[in-house]
Formats: sequence, C-alpha cells, structure tokens
Amino acid sequence: MKKVWFITGASRGFGLSLSRELIRLGYPVVVTARRVETVSELAEGKDQVLALPLDVTDQAQVRSTLQKALNHFGRIDVLVNNAGFGYFGAIEEADEEAVRQLFETNFWGLSDLTRAVLPTFRSQGSGHFVNISSIAGLSSAPALGYYNASKFAVEGFSQALAQEVGPLGIKVTLVEPGPFRTDWAGSSAPERQVKITDYDATAGEKVKQLRNNSGKQPGSPDLAAKAIIKAVEAENSPLHLPLGKGTVPRALQQFDDVRKDFEEWQEAASHVDFGDDAFWN
Repeated sequence: MKKVWFITGASRGFGLSLSRELIRLGYPVVVTARRVETVSELAEGKDQVLALPLDVTDQAQVRSTLQKALNHFGRIDVLVNNAGFGYFGAIEEADEEAVRQLFETNFWGLSDLTRAVLPTFRSQGSGHFVNISSIAGLSSAPALGYYNASKFAVEGFSQALAQEVGPLGIKVTLVEPGPFRTDWAGSSAPERQVKITDYDATAGEKVKQLRNNSGKQPGSPDLAAKAIIKAVEAENSPLHLPLGKGTVPRALQQFDDVRKDFEEWQEAASHVDFGDDAFWN
C-alpha cells in the first residue's frame, strides 16, 4: 500500500514538483495551498488526490484541514512542511512586521502542523516528517539574516524532534537545497524598503545577485522531487538531505570554519569551570 503524502505550499516550487511526481507514481496525495484554486487542477479526475485550502499560519485551519485529509484517506504517512518564503535585506534594513510574518510561516506554521500531526503518527506507530529547510539553515549570508534565522530554527527543531520520535517509529528528514529554479528569489520573496548605503557592498550586492539569478539557478525542482521520494522510501532515511552540487561543499566549509574556532579556543573554553581560576592568573 502506497504511503499517503500531505504537502503544504503545493502551488509552486518544490511543493508543486513533488506533488506532480507523486501523482505520476500513483501515490495518494493531499495537496494544499492558501488559495485552493492554485492546486485544484492537480486533483481533477484523480481519486487519489485531494486538494484543500491551507494557510499554515491559521491554527484552526491547520486542524480542520488535517481532519478532512484523515477523513478522506484514513491516515497520513508523510507530512511535507514546504510552505515558506524568503526575505532579502540587511538586518538593520529589515521591516520588523515583515520578518515576523516570515517566522510565522517558515517556523511557527511548520511547528503547528507538526504538532497537529504528531498524535496521528504516534497512534499509527509510523510516519515521516519532511521539513524543507535550506543550505541557508546551515550557512549564513548577507541580506539573508532573518531567512537564515528562520531556517536555523527549523534545523534545531527538527533535530530535536528526530531524537524524540525516532524510538516511536517516526522519521524526520531535513531537505537542505541550494540554488534551485523556483520562484524563491522572484516575486515570492519580499525585500527591504529601507536601503542603507553602508550595506551596498554586502547585503545590497547579495540582493542584486539573487534577483539577477532568479530563473537561472542550476537546480531542477523536478529532479529534487525524485531525490526526496527516494530518501523517504529508503530503509535508512537520512536526517539531512542536501540537494544541489554546491550545497555539500558550502556546508562542509561552514563546518570547517566552526571547527577552526573551536580548536583555536578549546583551551580557554575548557577552563571556565569552578576551580579553573589558576588558568587565568
């Protein structure tokens, strides 16, 4: 029996590619988006596909949509927390209301949906959370500070979740893509309205690069969908699934930079317990 998938943000990007591939393979799928008309075509004439409206920041709708999915299919086996967006601008330039909304979607929406599904997964004794993170959840860059923060939060949340639910037969996979040809750097990503010239060479330059490369990124969302399905169906599914040729080198460089600081400061860091006063005298 094929697993039942539940996907948020299925109207474009990874969500859309993943939905199409799953439907092609004959999986039962719940496709959701804030405006259901943007995903309704995916379900037309297909008994194994259910299209539902879902704003992940609306807790009441999260629970009602999940219940509709359970009533229809009887179970959910894979939850793909894909809904999210980017935000571009230096930290000092950022609009507070905009970045709070970023966290409402990218982190709190993911958290609420995860918590709502957990009782079902626990009662089944199985289930798989696929949380769409980013290489930006491992390695930061100028102009992406708040987006980095939202994805770093997803990383920490998911790693703790994996330790809590692993003994219950439930799996967690963090998908960590690099540059892919989605609309992430296009119209879906708002930008700072206040521009401070001191940041032109750092955050400003990064924003230009991101906008100019939108639609030209090397990564194929359709091929990413195949990789995600393969990871979920694997006997030993990974906790971390980096996607994109440049993603692993960038992550490893980040780890090397952290290791360098840790090793250089290990001696000082190891002498801050009670009784270590002599080291500092």
